[in-house]
Amino acid sequence: MGGADGPPSSPSCACIVRQSDNPRMHLTPRERERLLLAAAADLARRRLARGARLGATEAIALVCDEACEMAWDGIALEDVIERARLVIAPQSLLPGVAGLVPVIEVEALFPWGTTLVHIDAPFGPSPSSSPERPGAVRAVSGDIELAAGAQRRAARLRNTGPRDVWISSHFPLGQVNPAVEVAAADAPGHRGDRASLRGDWHLDLPAGEALLLRAGEEREATVVASGRTDGSAAGGSAAGGSAAGGSAAGGSAAGGRA
Repeated sequence: MGGADGPPSSPSCACIVRQSDNPRMHLTPRERERLLLAAAADLARRRLARGARLGATEAIALVCDEACEMAWDGIALEDVIERARLVIAPQSLLPGVAGLVPVIEVEALFPWGTTLVHIDAPFGPSPSSSPERPGAVRAVSGDIELAAGAQRRAARLRNTGPRDVWISSHFPLGQVNPAVEVAAADAPGHRGDRASLRGDWHLDLPAGEALLLRAGEEREATVVASGRTDGSAAGGSAAGGSAAGGSAAGGSAAGGRA
């Protein structure tokens, strides 16, 4: 401030802010990815703070964020990798996460430059036989009856063609390869007559399985009704393929599956 009689003195320092025509902050792709990683890591920290377990996405983000921050502080690469494995305790993860993420890699900025940080087994080893491993099948106790209450009967199948034919589990027998003769086993006078098994019948097999008929082979099998049995599916169709055992919608030659 100036004297009482003189002009005011100029301030000791001044901050000048100039408004730009475009006040938005411009970030490089790498900077945007780093901020997105930090946001996901913050989500992981908040979940851990309230006792919730982490899924694979936020767990990976937290490990990567910690590795990047340690690199920023100039910690040696070997120490960064070792400490990164201790960021999240195994009991803080959802079942199966450790087996789902065997390796984490992140490009971290050290004082001397960018380095790829490779962290193997970031959440500890995951036994391959663990029931919580990714893709594990959890079977319920007891037996499940397939097509419970559906009508069943014995059928006789005979391959008259020169090549093997597969018949898949849920393909209608009225539309199989014409080289395959289908008849009810209790109707010996109707060999080759598909009308003896009218309606939508298919092999009584679990889904995805198939029956193989070798060339010239005849065998009996149990069939099950999957729909109407009033003759609407009787007689077969041209979609069944060629009589010489060529490819068919319900069975294919040379061992191919329907």
